[in-house]
Order: sequence, then C-alpha cells, then structure tokens
Amino acid sequence: MDEALEVGDKLDTGADKVQERLQKRHQARIEDVERRKEAKESQSVAEEKGEYFYSAFNKERAAVEELLSGCSGADRATMTHRLEEATDRIGQLQKFLNDSVLFLTQYDLRQAQAALQKLQSTLAEMREDALPKKKFAFKVRTKAADKASVTPAPNPDADTPAAAGGTKRDGATASEQYGFSNMSDVLVTRTAEEIQKQDVLLTHLTNCKVRLLGSPSTLHLKHIDSCEILCGPVSSSVFIDHCRNSTLAFPCQQLRTHHTTDTQVYLHVTSRAIIEDCRGVSFAPFSWSYPSLEEDFSVSGLDKNRNNWNQVDDFNWLAAGTPSPNWMVIPEADRKTNWDTEN
Repeated sequence: MDEALEVGDKLDTGADKVQERLQKRHQARIEDVERRKEAKESQSVAEEKGEYFYSAFNKERAAVEELLSGCSGADRATMTHRLEEATDRIGQLQKFLNDSVLFLTQYDLRQAQAALQKLQSTLAEMREDALPKKKFAFKVRTKAADKASVTPAPNPDADTPAAAGGTKRDGATASEQYGFSNMSDVLVTRTAEEIQKQDVLLTHLTNCKVRLLGSPSTLHLKHIDSCEILCGPVSSSVFIDHCRNSTLAFPCQQLRTHHTTDTQVYLHVTSRAIIEDCRGVSFAPFSWSYPSLEEDFSVSGLDKNRNNWNQVDDFNWLAAGTPSPNWMVIPEADRKTNWDTEN
C-alpha cells in the first residue's frame, strides 16, 4: 500500500513538473508574440512618422522654392519681403528636421539635409544678386586703427587686412553677411554690435585667435589652419569646411563639418552634430565663457538645458552598433578650460 502511494506521489510530481514546463513554454510564446507585436507597432509608428515628415517637408520645401522663384522680376520692396519670408520659413523647416532626427534613418536624414542646404544656398545667392551690399575693399590699416579689434600676434610688423562687414539694407531685416579672410598670426575680437543676428563668414585664416562675442545667425568657417576660434551662441547652423589642426568652441542649433582633420570642437548643440569626410575630430562640452554669454543665449533662442555634444553622426560610417573611428570624445583630463589666460 505504501509503495503504491509512493508511486502515485511520484507520478503526481512528474505530472506537475510537466504541467509547469508547459505553462512556462506557453508563457514564453505569449511574451514572444507580444514582443513581436510591439516591435511591429513601433516600426509602423516610425514609418508613419517618416511618411508624415517627408510629406510635410517636401510640401514646405516646394512652397519655399515657389516663393523664391517669385522674386524674379519683382520690385525691390516685394523682393525684400519675399526673401525675408523665405529666410523665416527655411528656419522653421530646419527646426522641423532637427525635431525629427530621432525617427529618421541616416540615409533619409542625409537626403533631407542636402535638400535643405540647397535651399539655403539658393536663398543666399538670390539675396546677394538681388540685394547686393556695398562693395568693401581690403586695405592696409594702421596699428592705431587695429588696436580696438585686431591685435598682431607673433608678427607685429605684418600687414593686417581689414574685416569686411555689412550695413543695413533699405528696409531689410534679414540676416546679413559679415566676415574677414586671408589673415595670419593675429588676434581678432568682434563684439555683439558687429555680429549680432548676422551671417558670419571666416575664410583662409592661419595661426589666428578669433573671439566672436555675440549671437550670429549662422557661422561659416572655411580653410582654417592652426587657429583657435571661439564664438557665442549661434541661433541656427555652423558650417565647417576644410579645417585642420584647430580648436573651435561655440553653441549652435546644428553643426555640419566637412573635410576637417585633427580639430577639437567644444560644443553645445541642440540637435545632432554631423561630420563627413573627416578624421581626427574630437568633441567636448562647450566651456568658454564671457560676460554677456547669458544674454547672448537668450538672444539666440537656444535651449541651455539641451546639449547633444557627444551625439555625432558620421555620414562616412554607417555601420550600426560600431563607433566611427573618425571622431572621439576628448578625455576630461585633456580638455581646455583656461581659454583666455593661456599663451
């Protein structure tokens, strides 16, 4: 009798274990189905967001293109108004793209960026052709005239070209272009009164130190060699092309960097940084400071609490899950902190 009971207990225990295994297997299948369902729903949502983005983006892009084409043959007042409106709408289109980067693929993001850059280039060309600024000629300045803004560095006897700046156009409130080029071995400082809300272009600078105190609309750096360039908050984009062996620092909404090598970028960016055809580029959080920085942040409209300085998209490195070898984060111990006290 006891043996029969013992056998019965064993059978019950075995049956319980089999039932437990079946229940676990069933639960695992349910969970797997739920995971697949969630993944499918997530993919569907991303695809719907992507479809909505491209529909809205292309519709607005076409509207801006039509607005620009309407400038042909228009009188000066109408043309000025249209170019101002196009500037505002391109800015909104840029913000729309920045807010959508999380669900766009790298390829789709690159295509949208290229389309937007083409719009910006067309706008700049039309503004230059239709509303030309006064012509400025470079000339040799006296040392007394240079002291306020251009201080010779290692070579005090070198001739220093004057900076080229814009003046207000008749009734125009759109951003204007201001800048300087073909300089070497100089310290250049510009105040908010000179660069505020302007498109700033710096080209062909070698071994220079540049301080831009203010909030420009955009910043373009081209053919920069062995320079240190520090800038206040840029309300929209910073474009870098052919820069080498330099140190840069600025806050901005968007950063696009091309053909740049061995350069450090101290960055505050509210979207994501983009590099292409670059190597040896390194990043750290923006750390430069000057007395009116807080005021300039307010003028720029940038969010001080949103900084994606280490979120970098390399368009030459699309291997998912593998870090790009073309950029790195600057170790904390190696980051520059005393900007204006070092030689």
